Amino acid sequence: MRDSAPSRALRRPRLLIVGCGDVGMRVVRLLGRRYRVLALTSSAERCAELRAAGVVPLVGDLDDAPTLARLAGLADAVLHLAPPAAGGPQDLRTARLLQALARHGRLRKLVYASTSGVYGDAGGAFFDETRAVDPATDRARRRVDAERRVRWFGRAFGVRVSVLRIPGIYATDRPGGHPRERLARGAPVLRAEDDVYTNHIHADDLARACIAALQRGLPQRIVNVCDDTDLKMGDYFDLAARICGMPPPPRVSRAQAQAQLAPMQLSFMSESRRLANRRMKRELRLRLRYPTVAQGLA
Repeated sequence: MRDSAPSRALRRPRLLIVGCGDVGMRVVRLLGRRYRVLALTSSAERCAELRAAGVVPLVGDLDDAPTLARLAGLADAVLHLAPPAAGGPQDLRTARLLQALARHGRLRKLVYASTSGVYGDAGGAFFDETRAVDPATDRARRRVDAERRVRWFGRAFGVRVSVLRIPGIYATDRPGGHPRERLARGAPVLRAEDDVYTNHIHADDLARACIAALQRGLPQRIVNVCDDTDLKMGDYFDLAARICGMPPPPRVSRAQAQAQLAPMQLSFMSESRRLANRRMKRELRLRLRYPTVAQGLA
């Protein structure tokens, strides 16, 4: 006797997306019907949008632990895309989430979206995931704290945890994710002798990496998720300007940048590194659709 559609739907594993913004919605579109997808949102106004995408919305706040109680035993897998709160060296949002998830033994897989900022400044060195973390800001220290928490959680509760270390995310259709906005403002970049290496990943490739980690990620494993681009920041914006038919950004010395730019912008200009992505390609078996920013921006 053939199973009914409702019974097949009930057997689909449940995926909970925490922080279902731009990347989360790309994941939803790519997943199809492989999972029954739920999403935690702190905004009741987003519920209609999520339902329209085939997602079951759950209203809760990572800053309010009692609102997370219903997450216990709800999902087979979790994709944690939510950033830490601002301030301090700890990620208490992740702590509250894990506390809620620990109340029931159903969870089998957790993917956490971290940042390549945990490595700090590497002086332009090319390296893989075996490099020790060296966070230089509280923003990066909160991410290191979250990584430690999720990996401990995985070992303690038998959950396969994947930590994805992610650099700059871009896409032509991503809000705030295209360099043309910065080019239009005329924001400066560093002159060649002061410039830093940066790393990138297209938002669609990042969404595919999240799905690959859910399916193939090894237990308690860290993976750099980046493309094959090898460019300094100023060269990246020069390339984007040529593709967009816009003037290149002005070049300034580091001393001039310190006088003109906000601390957040300066922090990104103070760290230079080149990430190896072999583990992403070999273990997650991810073939990039946009191997370079030239292809992704075009």
